[in-house]
Amino acid sequence: MGFLKSSERVLVYVIVWALLFFLISAPAAAEKRSGGGQWKHLIKKNWGVSTVNMALLHNNKVLIFEHSDFDPSNISLPFERSKYCWAHSIEYDVVKKKLGPFQIQTDTWCSSGGIAVDNRLVQTGSTHEVYLFLRTLSIPCNFCDTIESRTGLANRRLYASHQILPDGRIIIVGGRRQFNYEFIPKDRHEHESVYEFPFLQETMGANGNNLYPFVHLAPDGNLFIFANTRSILFDYVNNRVVRRYPDMPGSSRNYPSSGSSVLLPLDVGSGDAEVLICGGGAATSYSEAIRGNYLTASNTCGRLKFTDPDDPEWRMEKMPMPRVMGDMLLLPTGDVLIMNGASKGSAGWDLARDPVLYPLLYNPLGSSFEVLTPSDTPRLYHSSCNVLPDGRVLVGAGNRSSGTLDAFSPPYLATENDEHRPFIASLVSDVMGYGRNFTLIFFLEGLDYGTNEEIQQLLSVTILAPSFTTHGYSMNQRLVRLQFVEVHSRSGIYRITVKAPPTGAFAPPGYYLLFVVHSGIPSQGKWVKLIQIDQ
Repeated sequence: MGFLKSSERVLVYVIVWALLFFLISAPAAAEKRSGGGQWKHLIKKNWGVSTVNMALLHNNKVLIFEHSDFDPSNISLPFERSKYCWAHSIEYDVVKKKLGPFQIQTDTWCSSGGIAVDNRLVQTGSTHEVYLFLRTLSIPCNFCDTIESRTGLANRRLYASHQILPDGRIIIVGGRRQFNYEFIPKDRHEHESVYEFPFLQETMGANGNNLYPFVHLAPDGNLFIFANTRSILFDYVNNRVVRRYPDMPGSSRNYPSSGSSVLLPLDVGSGDAEVLICGGGAATSYSEAIRGNYLTASNTCGRLKFTDPDDPEWRMEKMPMPRVMGDMLLLPTGDVLIMNGASKGSAGWDLARDPVLYPLLYNPLGSSFEVLTPSDTPRLYHSSCNVLPDGRVLVGAGNRSSGTLDAFSPPYLATENDEHRPFIASLVSDVMGYGRNFTLIFFLEGLDYGTNEEIQQLLSVTILAPSFTTHGYSMNQRLVRLQFVEVHSRSGIYRITVKAPPTGAFAPPGYYLLFVVHSGIPSQGKWVKLIQIDQ
């Protein structure tokens, strides 16, 4: 550039560096383009309760629990019900869109839970003096107390995992310094029974524990259990390992290097089952974060078809960005929503940096990720979320943003999809029997074309089990696609008969949200109860 003046050379250098910067940064910017979805603040006032635990009940109320020994919240309890005047748990009415206090007597921090077949919320363990506590709440219930048993558990449970079994019992697996499992309810002969589980000791993390292992009920009745990088198929009836799977490549995946896990949708008529595990961090991420060194989280996901009779291998995929402490939810469509968390650090108090504001939509059929509309609220430690009956996702922020409650509408709720959205007019019954036919009627204009077989290509009927979400893990979450038996249609009115899941191993008994999905657009959900009906 000797022929240019000094000032001209400076200008050329500036232009060249600007172009280089644009070319280098363009791919990252492209990843962050919004793929849709909409956020809405539900509660504008800070109510002062962080969403450590969140559970959707079949009376369309969401219970949110946090620590009972924190400073006063901004929600008052009726004075006569408590020596305190504030609530540390709240109840959100999805239909009335109202928030109110909910009273619980003991600390529920880092507990586990789920909805039992007998219409009770069952919550187990915590910290301090309530390690052994078993809390139950009958549903429906209008501002009534939980029943809190001091001796409900045989062993102390903190950071344990909870799975509903085919017979309606609950298995509680692991916890801090607990390499064992137990069942609730117990019969009178096994009140103190605890079963040793060496796998949890074999797979301890760097902190000497094995916390919130991922537990999924397989269609054959065994349990798929994943801890840090290793997994097994476990026969809990006979206390034996049925299969051992290859190590999952990459980072540690369980608390505090917290990734998340879902059992991908099951299809009635097939015995196949596949797990998806995403995110996490190095085994040393917790200890490094305490020293002020915030390691970059994992951007990988692994899929394993653990029912494959041959030798299944992990199929690794990359997310558009790294994530630790993310939540993964099964949507009514069968897609997976990944949200919340950070790109650096670890789970734990103030041990993460660089919040990830962008939700991801993962399509299991196409193995593709879509980056959705970002939130304006960081959601780090102790954030939770849950799918609502109308297809939205209720999202609560953790400790840094205590008191916010928002709804995220996935792209399928965009107004331009309304004309293609099914409307369930009626269910022949709200009880679904195992292996039996189940009939429903729904409306949908513009679908009167082709044969019944072609219509079925555009439709699916799914049932979604509500989860108990805490620390990036949605316990007992399950989505099942029902099998079509027959379809009758006339002038936009459809009468569909589907076959229910065959056994309690395929889908445990209890309440599910039923959806009709048309071309990826779900109806509003209807509650059904799945039970064994005697012949």
